[in-house]
Amino acid sequence: MKNKIYIVLLLVFFITSCQVTETIHLNEDGTGKIEINKLRDEQSYMQLMGENYSKEEVFKDTTYIFKDLIAQHAATFSRLPAFEKAIFEKFNSVEVHSKKSSFEKEFCTTIRQKFTKIEEVADLYKTEEYADDIGNNYALVAEEHYYSVNFTFDGKIFKRIIKITDAVELKKQQDKISELKIQVASLKISQTYVLKYHFPRKIKSVSNQNAKISEDKKALELQFLITDCLVNPESTNLEVFLE
Repeated sequence: MKNKIYIVLLLVFFITSCQVTETIHLNEDGTGKIEINKLRDEQSYMQLMGENYSKEEVFKDTTYIFKDLIAQHAATFSRLPAFEKAIFEKFNSVEVHSKKSSFEKEFCTTIRQKFTKIEEVADLYKTEEYADDIGNNYALVAEEHYYSVNFTFDGKIFKRIIKITDAVELKKQQDKISELKIQVASLKISQTYVLKYHFPRKIKSVSNQNAKISEDKKALELQFLITDCLVNPESTNLEVFLE
C-alpha cells in the first residue's frame, strides 16, 4: 500500500508541477560528480491546488548522507539479505538536502554524489524512497520501480543507459499518466526535465540531435518533458562521443 500511494503522489507531483535538472561533471581521469535538483514550480502548483495553495503550512529543512542513515538504523540493516545491503551500500556517499517551506514558497530537493568512476553512481532517483525504506523497515523487494538509470564512460564514449525492469509496471504507470494528463490538460504546467553534462574534452557527436552543444564543445544541454520521460524512459538514453 505504501508504494502504491508513493507512486501516485510521485506521478502527480512530477507531471503537474516539477522541474528536474540532472547535472554531471566528468574529469579526464573519469572522476566527477553528479547532482539532481528537483524544484516545485510554484505557478504550476498554485493552479493545481487552487484556494488550498494559500492554506498550505509546511516547513522542513533536512540534510543527510545516506551512510549515516544506515548507521542510524544499523540493527535493521544488519538483518537485510546480502543483495539488499549491496543496493543500499551503493548509496553510501549520496548527500541529500531537502527544503519544504510553504512560507517561503520554496520546495526543492538536491541529491549529490561524487564518484571515482561513473559506473559507481547509484540510481539516484530512488534515493529518497530507499531512505524511507531503511528508516521505516519497509521491504525493498516490494518497490514498484519500472526502470533503472546507469552511466558508463570509457574515456571516449559516455553513455546514459535506461533499462525497463518491469514491463507490466511500466504499462500501469503509462495508463495512470494518461489519466493525469487529461485531468490537467487545461492548465499551463511547467514540467521540464533537463540534462546538463560537462566533459573534459570536446564533443565529437551526440546520439540525440536535440542536444545543444556549448560554444567550447565541452558541454551539452538536453531538455525533455517529464511526462514523456515517464511514459518512455528509454527516450532519455544518450551516447556522447568525445574527440
